[in-house]
Amino acid sequence: MAGCSSCRNKLVALVGLLSVALYYYTRDTTSTACQDFNSAPLTTPEFKNGGVSHRIVVVTDLDQHSLVQGGKKPTWRSFVHTGTITIKDDKVTVEWDEKEHEIKSQFSMGGRAMELSDLTVFDGKLLSIDDRTGIVYQITSDFKAIPWVFLNDGPGNTSKGLKGEWMTVKDCNLYVGGLGKEWTTTEGVFVNHDPMYIKKVSPKGHLEHVRWVDEYIALRKAAGVVDPGYMIHESAQWSEVHKKWFFLPRRVSENEIYTEATDEFKGSNLLIIASEDFKDITVKPIGEKGTGSRGFSSFQFVPGTNDELIVALKSEEKDGEPVGSYITVFNWKSGKVLLEDTKLRGAFKFEGIAFAF
Repeated sequence: MAGCSSCRNKLVALVGLLSVALYYYTRDTTSTACQDFNSAPLTTPEFKNGGVSHRIVVVTDLDQHSLVQGGKKPTWRSFVHTGTITIKDDKVTVEWDEKEHEIKSQFSMGGRAMELSDLTVFDGKLLSIDDRTGIVYQITSDFKAIPWVFLNDGPGNTSKGLKGEWMTVKDCNLYVGGLGKEWTTTEGVFVNHDPMYIKKVSPKGHLEHVRWVDEYIALRKAAGVVDPGYMIHESAQWSEVHKKWFFLPRRVSENEIYTEATDEFKGSNLLIIASEDFKDITVKPIGEKGTGSRGFSSFQFVPGTNDELIVALKSEEKDGEPVGSYITVFNWKSGKVLLEDTKLRGAFKFEGIAFAF
């Protein structure tokens, strides 16, 4: 008995040591990522006449139309619009600068490139993800695209670039995700789970491939989606204030199989909020769904609002061609919409928004 008691004591001691080691490993890993991390914003709020103004920037995904015609060398581009958003009491206005900017690149995959799908400020830089090549670019203040890292698809065992759709920052690391649904044929036949992996990138560019199949399925279930229904994600954010994940799905089909013909009218008005471990998930509608032709493509928390106000983009397509994009602002806690869908200039898909420039 004494021997068994001694074994138990040693086992308890070993478990204790492992727990302490795990705690310090986790703490040190996070602190290493945050060491010398630049968390400064790229814009300064302007307070005037009882309101507050922020500079914003939006970027397009031109799909196959991103190729610049008539150039000596194949070059692809994305349009960038800049402007100012002003919030006063419960009123929001957006004024866009007249000048339109272009950012260009000659890196491509399969003859396509610069189909930029989101924007985020990370380590003092404005970043965007090309959903065709998987390249994460730094966008400079003079509108040049500097390649930073390449993200490949799935678990990292392929040369295919990640079809990145959303970007956020958590624990001083960059998180990049894709559509969040199984890859299927145009008729909805399953191919693989590659789009259900996300990427975790350190400030130094170290890349981890993280399987998120269970997390994405949990979001579906919370929204009442059952097979063969689906949910497509193009926008997500981690809130450091609330310690929760926020999702505004682009498309939601509760029980119908995916097809290209019907997908354009599955636009969603749902906001999904998940705890860090995805065990506690809430779903709430924001505004009106309408015909379902519009769906969320990007969003950010408005600075200085305790992560309660959200500015979001919606895009609309018909027969695979862009119809236009819209900007909206709402308080997710109250559900109140402060700025109804307001059309942006041009028949473009704007798929990234950030507070910068």
